[in-house]
Amino acid sequence: MQLSLVALIALLPAVLAIPASPIADANLPVATSNVAGLHAVARAAGKLYVGTATDVNEFSDTQLTAILEDTQQFGQVTPENSMKWDATEPQQGVFTFANADRVAQLARSRGQLIRGHNCVWHQQLPSWVTAGNFNAQQLTSIVQNHCSTLVSHFKGQIWDVVNEPLNDDGSFRQDVFLNTLGTSYIATALRAAKAADPNAKVYINDFNIEGTGAKATAMKNLIRTLKSQGVPIDGVGLQSHFIVGEVPGTLVQNMQEFAALGVEVAITELDIRMRLPETAALLEQQKRDFQTVVSACQAVPACVGITLWDFTDKFSFVPSTFSGFGAATPWDSNFVKKPAFDGIVAGF
Repeated sequence: MQLSLVALIALLPAVLAIPASPIADANLPVATSNVAGLHAVARAAGKLYVGTATDVNEFSDTQLTAILEDTQQFGQVTPENSMKWDATEPQQGVFTFANADRVAQLARSRGQLIRGHNCVWHQQLPSWVTAGNFNAQQLTSIVQNHCSTLVSHFKGQIWDVVNEPLNDDGSFRQDVFLNTLGTSYIATALRAAKAADPNAKVYINDFNIEGTGAKATAMKNLIRTLKSQGVPIDGVGLQSHFIVGEVPGTLVQNMQEFAALGVEVAITELDIRMRLPETAALLEQQKRDFQTVVSACQAVPACVGITLWDFTDKFSFVPSTFSGFGAATPWDSNFVKKPAFDGIVAGF
């Protein structure tokens, strides 16, 4: 059937109204590395693992689980939310581990390490903790019981025992724990976790401590104080939520300074976000930035491993947290490897 010019013009609005397909991203560069997987590359380079955050809300996506369960890609898993206080002790003394157990079982069934995340944090707390008006003795007991129960349930793991205790200026963050107990809650949590599982690696984890500066200095001072008091502290977690083109230039120096205190270092929540839309130039810079971060870890023996804060843009927390930003991970939302993947490989 032949259509007249008038008929063809009449069809144009309908054609133009067709939604853009994911194929529209086909002009953007993709990864070219031919490797067995990121974890395999890291192990060959002498590191303990490359891992990823995930959680049960992602497990219904078969494309995701196929990559997640590939132990050549990932040798470690961090539950993004299901081990936090509101998920594990929603009522005082009543512990629920159903979702956390699912993540742990997935990892253990494949020999992947688990990074427990986390015992004590100022966010995602149930109201019974924040509004309970507990005195110091009561809250100390609550912290001890929560940390002990959580760590003993998932023995033999790495733990972010205390998460984000510092403000960016290096002062201690105001929350129910600091306001009631002062800084003693940090030692209380670490001691309780280590007592519950002497084989666990116990960490303090924070953001904006990746490069030198006031906050990193405060964290080093905190570690010195804890060690002088005989408090167990095995490592410091550098979260590493970066912006494309803004990775600190003092990563290696800073890691070395932490290592000199007698603790190991881990990059615990790595993503590198860009202001949308993605462009080839931004993806190339992101590739260089991932390489910079990974090569810094590679240069410091005390840096034991790297965890991505989810590996795919499909489940990244960035767009909902940082308005106008996204595309922060090495796989796009269609599970296509981006140049960032090559940057990680090159960094090792």
